[in-house]
Amino acid sequence: MTTSSYRALIRAPRRNAPIVFTFHGTGGDEHQFAGLASQILPDAGLISPRGDVSEFGALRFFRRTSEGFYDMQDLAIRTQKMIEFIAAHKAENPGRAIYGLGYSNGANILASVLIRQPELFDRAALLHPLIPWIPPDNKQLKDRRILITAGQRDPICPLSLTERLVDYFAGQRARVEACYHSGGHEIRPEELQALHTFLT
Repeated sequence: MTTSSYRALIRAPRRNAPIVFTFHGTGGDEHQFAGLASQILPDAGLISPRGDVSEFGALRFFRRTSEGFYDMQDLAIRTQKMIEFIAAHKAENPGRAIYGLGYSNGANILASVLIRQPELFDRAALLHPLIPWIPPDNKQLKDRRILITAGQRDPICPLSLTERLVDYFAGQRARVEACYHSGGHEIRPEELQALHTFLT
């Protein structure tokens, strides 16, 4: 895989700013979080891939068999593809900090990458992730900075699974933070504030 493995929105960083990878939710595209990333980190570079799986016309990063149930073989293949895509961009920017931001399905592919290759990211924000499997231990997650946000009444991502993911990263001795709001799958202002603080 190369830096052109995905159709992506790409903007070069200025000065010593980091590069932010953004990963959209189901039905979004590469523009979904480009503006938000620019607002938080105006000088940062941006690499925003477009999901290459279509679910009845809605873009995703991997297949699922139904709501909350993933095609795990497809997830493994597409996680490796994303790892190689990110690694290729990282190699072109040696020494530069790399951040990740993903929402919903985008948070899930980002989490899957983190679990397998945590050294690719210096910081990663997972907004409303759903990881329904038990990830394996990975000592390289130690001290990795991770933010997880969620709604306490999210019908798509049950709070118990979000809390289990937080506990997993804590158990790997990552520097994990959690931010919960009282709503559902929507992104609320308190999440955006936590994200701003985390990325800056």
